[in-house]
Amino acid sequence: MQFELTEQQRMIKDAASDFAARVVAPIAAEIDEEERFPAEAVKQMGELGFLGMNVAEKYGGAALDSVCYVVAMEEISKACASTGVIMSVNNSLVCWPLETYGTEAQKVEWLTPLAKGQKLGAYCLSEPGAGTDAAAQATVAKADGDDWILNGMKNFITNGANADTLLVFAQTDADKGHKGIRCFIVPSDAEGFSVIRKEDKMGIRASDTAQLAFDNVRVPSAQVLGEEGTGFKIAMSTLDGGRIGIASQALGISAAAYEAALAYSKQREQFGRPICKFQAIQWKIADMATRLDAARLLTYRAAWAKDQGGRYSEEAAMAKLYASEASHFITNEAVQVFGGNGYSKEYPVERHFRDAKITEIYEGTSEAQRMVISAMELKK
Repeated sequence: MQFELTEQQRMIKDAASDFAARVVAPIAAEIDEEERFPAEAVKQMGELGFLGMNVAEKYGGAALDSVCYVVAMEEISKACASTGVIMSVNNSLVCWPLETYGTEAQKVEWLTPLAKGQKLGAYCLSEPGAGTDAAAQATVAKADGDDWILNGMKNFITNGANADTLLVFAQTDADKGHKGIRCFIVPSDAEGFSVIRKEDKMGIRASDTAQLAFDNVRVPSAQVLGEEGTGFKIAMSTLDGGRIGIASQALGISAAAYEAALAYSKQREQFGRPICKFQAIQWKIADMATRLDAARLLTYRAAWAKDQGGRYSEEAAMAKLYASEASHFITNEAVQVFGGNGYSKEYPVERHFRDAKITEIYEGTSEAQRMVISAMELKK
């Protein structure tokens, strides 16, 4: 059993760390405050291959393994969680299903520009009435000759206002339940598509989260992803990989908060000595470090399991559940170590604290992860 990164994985980690330090970190607080999408940083990520990390080279990707993706995601998210989730969605939720379920023509036309970073993608599953109950799709698609006519609304869509390519899930036959759901590839310049609003959020404020509308959007049959009856399967299998991405984002947030708290505890003095000399702070450091390491190991295991080619739903759910809840704990403790300064926007732990919470909610709440894990365990 190996607990060390390979040479290639270390190189990717170092490259991502360097990019994050030079490009992402210097603007993180500013774009959070302004709720500004980091367009230039995203463009540069694409040029460096960070937006199609696991995609085959023939489709413009970097053809790297999932552990490479995890270590890069952690480094980017450590600098800016908003930038991290933009990267995660394009890799995990858009490129992966296109490469896995797409036809050769779809891969050439739609996947390649996404993997090269020339375009950005969004995954459109959630609706006002379909969150954890993802099968309750109210968005509908009706056949019209060789085309489909798409009508409905999508909620809380990451990259929704900035994406070029949307993967949209819709019900084509309500009588078939979840087997009537299909996935459609929709360009954002399609007639009838509109962004209704962008959410004003507590955290990840530089990542746009949008409500989208589809009003008689015509989609050619060539832009239907997967076979009939497989749309819900595509959605759920895609979320398995997405959960590894969010676990990696949570890791980055946790690492940033922990390192800031550790450094501060050595500098801040009370009662004539650094606060790290007090047992109360030492125990916080021990708890934060332990949970961070445990979360990282679970996330690496899930990434490894994905690369083995079998089912990895439970490993992904465990990683996402633990890493997100660890991030909530670690960022809360980091604010406590900083004391009153931790509550001030002058210090980064305030932002990390706000950013951490969403990792327990999107791409499956902690409660949903427990449902997945328990269901898998009870089958054993």
